[in-house]
Amino acid sequence: MQAKQDPCCQPGLMHPDQAISQLLDQVRTVQDTEVIQLSHSLGRVLAEDLAATLDLPPFNNSAMDGYAFRLADLTQHSALKLIGYSFAGHAFSGDYQPGSCVRIMTGAPVPDCYDTVQMQEKTQADGEMITIEPTHDTGENIRARGEEMRAGAPVLKTGTQIGAAEMGVLATIGVNQVRVYRQLTVAFFSTGDELRPVGSELAPGQIYDSNRYSILGMLQQAGVDWVDLGVIQDDPEAIRAAFQKAASQADLVLTSGGVSVGDADFTKQILSEEGEITFWRMAIKPGKPFAFGRLGKAVFCGLPGNPVSSMVTFYKIVTPLLNKMRGLPQRPPLRLSVPLAKAIYKHPGRVEYQRGILSRNEAGELEVTTTGSQGSGMLTSMSLANCFIILPQMQGDTPAGSLVDVEPFHGILS
Repeated sequence: MQAKQDPCCQPGLMHPDQAISQLLDQVRTVQDTEVIQLSHSLGRVLAEDLAATLDLPPFNNSAMDGYAFRLADLTQHSALKLIGYSFAGHAFSGDYQPGSCVRIMTGAPVPDCYDTVQMQEKTQADGEMITIEPTHDTGENIRARGEEMRAGAPVLKTGTQIGAAEMGVLATIGVNQVRVYRQLTVAFFSTGDELRPVGSELAPGQIYDSNRYSILGMLQQAGVDWVDLGVIQDDPEAIRAAFQKAASQADLVLTSGGVSVGDADFTKQILSEEGEITFWRMAIKPGKPFAFGRLGKAVFCGLPGNPVSSMVTFYKIVTPLLNKMRGLPQRPPLRLSVPLAKAIYKHPGRVEYQRGILSRNEAGELEVTTTGSQGSGMLTSMSLANCFIILPQMQGDTPAGSLVDVEPFHGILS
């Protein structure tokens, strides 16, 4: 059966990759920086290159619990005499003696003149005499000074997002304060008389405002500060005041709803009066309508009102913008080529980001299937999904077994 032409496949729709590229050219990384304590740096973005202040490790140390000795001594002695101990934080302070060894713990300094460590399981103790199973490799079980990096070597570059590992690395080289880019602030609100706060009673024709909570969650995941301005009713002056307030205190203003063609509201009118706004129509499904521009000094992004469309355009369009503004380098998301477990029906015309479930079949191989119905109002499809199934713009129906591109939401399945 030949796929029908999507009515949205028409001149003027921009491919999402082209849109992202053009939008990225119009935003800049914040220039303000601040120095913060390392303990408060999780998720922040480095604003300076950092180099090692010392060798890592700073001294030869043992990789095992066992005995340190000079390998050449094993050729002359059947057993070595124990003359002391080296513990982490309490190094052996005696002098080397021919035919001797030192009891040593993991991480403890290897005494000078000893060049090898044998693990405890390959030794036998008889009082002060230690029989050591021979080894052929000098330096075995020793972590050599500077083998990870030398003092002055680059450690982390500008634009690195500080995670748990980076905090540990910085602590290892003795850094307790770091210079990072200023935290971005995003102000957001929803528009529409039909929207009601969660927990209130719904009158006929009203719905709860779910988009604000999805947006709030995505902003928290994005590592920015946020200002929630609530629900703004369809009143010109209320909308104007909200835009002015948002623009005065944020680097980016984000709204949901009011950007579709033919919407009977005042949003687009007020935007054109208060800022420089371009309305985009992208070849993306869900989420064709999108607005971008400036309100004063703030960047503006207007998301579609449908819940799934709002989340998809945030992930695919807003996230790269936020990353650049925060100082992060642009990296393409991880994509995997995975067999499709069940057929997908699609009209050519737009790039589709279908919500998918990536899993392993009985043979232990990765496969993907959709979450079911893909309506742009079905927010449960995002909750059930762990990936996007990305179908090219002019692709039609895709049979089971076909390889499709997927973008996992959180890493790769184990």
